[in-house]
Amino acid sequence: MVFLFEDTRGARPRLRFLRSGGALSWADVFAFLLLAAAAVLVVHGAGQMSQPLAQLDVAPVVLDPANLPEYALRTTLRMFAALAASLVFTFTVAMLAARSRKAEMVIIPALDILQSVPVLGFLTFTVTFFMGLFPGRQLGAECAAIFAIFTSQAWNMAFSFYQSLRTLPKDLTEVSRQFGFSPWLRFVRLEVPFATPGLVWNIMMSMSGGWFFVVASEAITVGDTTVALPGIGSWLALAIAQRDVAAVGWAVAAMAVVIGLYDQLVFRPVVAWADKFRFEQTASQQRPRSWLYDLVRRTRLMRRLLAPFGWPLRWLAAIPRPHLPPLPRLRISAATGRLLDRLWLGVVILAVAWAVWLVAGFIATSLHWSDVLAAFGFGLATLARVVVLIAVASLIWVPIGMWIGLRPAWAGRVQPLAQFLAAFPANVLFPFAVTAIVVWRLDPDIWLSPLMVLGTQWYILFNVIAGAGAIPTDMREAASIYGIRGWQWWRQLGLPGIFPYYVTGALTASGGSWNASIVAEAVSWGDRHVEAAGLGAFIARATEAGDFPRVALGIAVMSIFVIAFNRILWRPLYGFAERRLRID
Repeated sequence: MVFLFEDTRGARPRLRFLRSGGALSWADVFAFLLLAAAAVLVVHGAGQMSQPLAQLDVAPVVLDPANLPEYALRTTLRMFAALAASLVFTFTVAMLAARSRKAEMVIIPALDILQSVPVLGFLTFTVTFFMGLFPGRQLGAECAAIFAIFTSQAWNMAFSFYQSLRTLPKDLTEVSRQFGFSPWLRFVRLEVPFATPGLVWNIMMSMSGGWFFVVASEAITVGDTTVALPGIGSWLALAIAQRDVAAVGWAVAAMAVVIGLYDQLVFRPVVAWADKFRFEQTASQQRPRSWLYDLVRRTRLMRRLLAPFGWPLRWLAAIPRPHLPPLPRLRISAATGRLLDRLWLGVVILAVAWAVWLVAGFIATSLHWSDVLAAFGFGLATLARVVVLIAVASLIWVPIGMWIGLRPAWAGRVQPLAQFLAAFPANVLFPFAVTAIVVWRLDPDIWLSPLMVLGTQWYILFNVIAGAGAIPTDMREAASIYGIRGWQWWRQLGLPGIFPYYVTGALTASGGSWNASIVAEAVSWGDRHVEAAGLGAFIARATEAGDFPRVALGIAVMSIFVIAFNRILWRPLYGFAERRLRID
């Protein structure tokens, strides 16, 4: 017998006495076992993360397959901790940027800059800070690794949520105003549900993006500071350094198992749940399915046990909007409004100029103009690679993503494979790339370039799948009834339907390719080293040598290129999608 809280309609929650035999089912038992196993693993992994830092010297990373389950658990916990932080960041920052034009003037350029800063750039300046917060404990290094993974996840999710809020249908916004929704109620009942389908696919892409940089996040080397946290990333770094092909294969197998597990236990149920938030007026003919989601819906006892955790949110959402007299609004003329906007823009420009002055002063202490010109030359080489790779990836993945997104059954089959390919670290291909370039005397400037887009091209695929799935079923049926096919279908329905999502994916893929250049333009396999001329190789060399002025110069030049590229191309496309391609 157990005591349960029962959430009755229109009444306060109360205790209800219930016989266990009448409440339990096989679904309850299975769900309880899954939750218990997850809780045990989380508690065990969290306990290991708080061990003394000296424990890493006593029990260093070794290439023993028996250790891989423990390493996989530690890496997975870091990934999900970073994902939780990325969600909080997304809901806070993207919502503020979408609701306030003045905040948008600061936040969106800041996101452009931050997504262009490579993971190594963050690690260079944050490892010492986090380790100083927890001296002598592994928790400092763990926080540094989690923050590095966070920087590979957050920007994509923030851009996705921002794009969804900016393309929110006007009729839904008007209805929420007529019903007097409070800002919180509008957020939880309108904005988050509308953005959920696209956000879920971007969450999966962000998770895979974290895997792409897991080697740099767990095997931290900045100057004289070297920390190898137990995990699949540090295992891969050690295997590459020792030229152990079998160990690399074991790491890839462990990644495949972990990705398959959290796809079945986390993401596939979330995709099935998120399908109910699609914006359409007719029922979907094919819905994504998940055995775990169906099982949870059949549970009785577990749902009642977990119900109290949802009460705070439901009560908070149900708080009525107080009927207060409207605040007096300050009426200003159009000229005054423009003046205030210019003043705010001036403040932002002054803040940016001050930051640039500080960075320039730090760089000028040991570098010369020739170093700056060389960095810009390397930036142009990397820019050429990024433009060509994004164009090729778009031509390949937009039609494929559209085909998959319009067929939810196929989306469920492709989902785990796409996650694995997106998570596939470029480091795994280093043995083949280095060997091929050395044996066949290939040009590294050309043949290392595909490694840059290896992990970032999937941003385009995932967002196109999300966009195709979000096209309302009634529009598809209308196009079928009127016989709209071929290029006319693409021009009038397909491309307009996915365009806002494609812009988000291509923008993030572009920024991710710049970030991936750090890994792809300078590759090693044991004592063999192959390098392409580019800004990524420039930053990688400076980071390994602990040359902080050159690291700062490389990051500054990369930020300039990314911001200019986004402002010239992607931001105008964002505006076009917002004005012309929203569903009203």
